[in-house]
Amino acid sequence: MENYDHVLIHAARVGNVEVIQELLSRGTHVDVRDEKGYTPLIIACYNNKIEAAKTLLDNGAAVNAFDFGGNTALMGVSFKGYPEIAQLLIDNGADLNMQHGNGGTALMFAAMFGRNELVKLLLAHGADREIVDVRGLSVTDLAIQQGNDEAVELIDNFA
Repeated sequence: MENYDHVLIHAARVGNVEVIQELLSRGTHVDVRDEKGYTPLIIACYNNKIEAAKTLLDNGAAVNAFDFGGNTALMGVSFKGYPEIAQLLIDNGADLNMQHGNGGTALMFAAMFGRNELVKLLLAHGADREIVDVRGLSVTDLAIQQGNDEAVELIDNFA
């Protein structure tokens, strides 16, 4: 059997659901990794390809897989600002509190990059506001550093 891993990665990047389905039906592993450790799900999510992400999840993609830097699909969409995909990942069991290599979480990424819709969504689903990164900084500290006053207010006042 030919190795179509690189084709699956590319299909996920461009959101080609038909190619993804065909490759998976031929036995290509849903959680293959590229040279940076990205899985097709991470790539589809980072590139805002929700139908591709749905297809991959429906075919058993590991929702909490992480790249070689420790970043998950949820962290990527929190950085990029894609609430619809974040909701899809959460609905499929994404761990809201996983930490990447520097201790950052999806909530931290959302707050640092001004993705306040994601901050609201993650808090609503129970993201932990008390986690600190390797420097000992909380999500509130990071939001303050970035001047994201709205996120600080959301974090401090979330009931």
